[in-house]
Amino acid sequence: MARSAPTIDSYGGGGFRLSGEWHVGSLLIVGDQPGAWPVTSLAQVNRETLAAVFEAGRAEVEFLLLGVGAANALPPKALRQDLLAAGIGLEFMDTPAAAKLYNVLTSEGRRLAAALIAI
Repeated sequence: MARSAPTIDSYGGGGFRLSGEWHVGSLLIVGDQPGAWPVTSLAQVNRETLAAVFEAGRAEVEFLLLGVGAANALPPKALRQDLLAAGIGLEFMDTPAAAKLYNVLTSEGRRLAAALIAI
């Protein structure tokens, strides 16, 4: 991951403070590019809502860090299979844990994408 990867300063209240700037709603970060992610529940997470991750591919993203919301839950089987077929790993956990882990992993230079459902 590029050294210019944003940091997650805080989360909650329906959004994220990313490198000092407030973002309302869910968040998708691929490489050093954060963006709004129109997902409000785990049921909406699929290949289409994660198109940017699949487009980046294994060369840019070794795994997807998925924050599934307020409580941990298993992502849809179809998504797990699609990521496996693309050679992209998957780590999933509740959004608070994912937000904290994201900062640690990017500081280590890991090549990951983060998809975080706002809480």
